[in-house]
Amino acid sequence: MTLFKDIINLWKAEDLLSQSWDKSYEMLNLSHEIFQQALIYLKNGENIDTLKTLKKRDKEINEFQRDVRRKVLTHYAVEQNTSDMADGLILINMVVDIERIGDYCKNILDLAINHEQSIKSSEISEDLILIEKEVKNRFEKTLQAIHFQDEEIAKTLMEGYREQMTKKSDDIVNGVLRDELHFGSESRTAAITLYARYLKRIGAHLKNITTTLVNPFDAIGYKE
Repeated sequence: MTLFKDIINLWKAEDLLSQSWDKSYEMLNLSHEIFQQALIYLKNGENIDTLKTLKKRDKEINEFQRDVRRKVLTHYAVEQNTSDMADGLILINMVVDIERIGDYCKNILDLAINHEQSIKSSEISEDLILIEKEVKNRFEKTLQAIHFQDEEIAKTLMEGYREQMTKKSDDIVNGVLRDELHFGSESRTAAITLYARYLKRIGAHLKNITTTLVNPFDAIGYKE
């Protein structure tokens, strides 16, 4: 039996853990917004000032994370009740993954700012197209799964994760390292390699979040 069923009851509770849960979902939505905009700017280019302004929104995610930590800590200090300790630990665990997703989205924005050429997966690599498409789909589905507490969506997302995400990203990175893959100039090859790796890491943190719906606490982040 997973602990997520206990957490969803917090939606109706007017306490600090409930507020922390709301904040966590808000954080994930903000990360998704930054991710979507980052991909648009990476493909189409944009005014540098616009990109730098978007990067600053990452600070909102950092503040969210600190706020959730404070609320969870205060909850246990005030209530002095550890019966729902796992709920708080799961929330803390989740916001770490959300914060890391925000960091990788910011990294993609850095590529758009510092790499002169746009990166359009359709012009580069079939594997890159599939990785990008998979991450976009997983982001949207993860939001749905968390919002509706849908374990079936979560289980579907867990299936085929390694084949669809990890291997294809590793193929690109390892191909470059073995001098088997080239994407024009050295700087462009480096940018595309980093992009493939950033997408993989975003996918990995989304997977960790997904596991909170289907796994017991000690197995969060792993395939059960």
